[in-house]
Amino acid sequence: MKKSDFHYDLPPELIAQAPLPERSASRLLVVPPGEGAFDDRRVRDLPALLQPGDLLVFNDTRVIPARLFGQKDSGGRVEILIERLLPDNEARAQIGASKAPKPGGRIALDGGGNAEVLSRDDAGFYHLRFEVPDALESWLLQAGRMPLPPYIRRAPGHDDDERYQTVFARRIGAVAAPTAGLHFDDALLDALRARGVQFGHITLHVGAGTFQPVRVEDVHQHRMHSEWLNVGAGLIAQIRRTREAGGRVIAVGTTVVRALESALHEGELQPFAGETRIFIFPGYRIRSVDALLTNFHLPESTLLMLVSAFAGQERIFAAYRHAVRERYRFFSYGDAMLLFPAASDRAAPP
Repeated sequence: MKKSDFHYDLPPELIAQAPLPERSASRLLVVPPGEGAFDDRRVRDLPALLQPGDLLVFNDTRVIPARLFGQKDSGGRVEILIERLLPDNEARAQIGASKAPKPGGRIALDGGGNAEVLSRDDAGFYHLRFEVPDALESWLLQAGRMPLPPYIRRAPGHDDDERYQTVFARRIGAVAAPTAGLHFDDALLDALRARGVQFGHITLHVGAGTFQPVRVEDVHQHRMHSEWLNVGAGLIAQIRRTREAGGRVIAVGTTVVRALESALHEGELQPFAGETRIFIFPGYRIRSVDALLTNFHLPESTLLMLVSAFAGQERIFAAYRHAVRERYRFFSYGDAMLLFPAASDRAAPP
């Protein structure tokens, strides 16, 4: 299987550069299994598309204001994107600079304080120690900037501090939003509760590696970045009760799928907290969820490969062609899809 098998042409103007004024006003492309016709809806239509007893699983990670700017001892400007917070005010980070800083180098931060370069790993990530007047997590809330994805060609504004977080974000640690969850607002959540839809949560701290391209043509040779996740015993019990009652488990975002699939042990979901490098592409059978709400993903990306494994590659590419023709908005601040498996009777829409 080749990376180029997952290429598609996308007009640049369809890449959403800002969110809509209302979260749930985004369009929703419903992609039923088999040969069923695509259905152009809105995210706010979800209560009518789901059944009482269905379980929506959200990722409750919270995005760190992880982008910083500073200046090396030599005077060169640098941009820092924190990948992961570590103990003792240390962090794993990407650094953009005209000349890569060396271990022992120091960076004067625009927000005050300094960062010392401790090391650089084989993947190109830096290990930094921060000398700032507070715990690093707290200091970032004041000094950091929201790390919008590289395809959003503008500086983050104050509105992004709120709109690039889900309304249910609780556990700080991500450097990219679980974007399918951005479509939910309090009114939509209330309407889903009234419909009898249940909610559950996992935590997966999305890393900056989610934006790293696949650099090898042979997909089997790609090595995934590592991300930390937690699937709790309470959610496992919810999922079991849902399935026993005939309800469906619906993942809100690919991060939920990756978390639940990582928690499978001998075919059964088990509580799990730790790192995952799981790579899901066609040929892998996703067993943990019955439907998937997700945004549109970049060409040749691992996330496009994941949704192709779930709904079928040919079906996904037909849906993407439809979305381009109908001028859907793509990527993080864009529109969404509701996907069902390539072959499953129990997951079909009502």
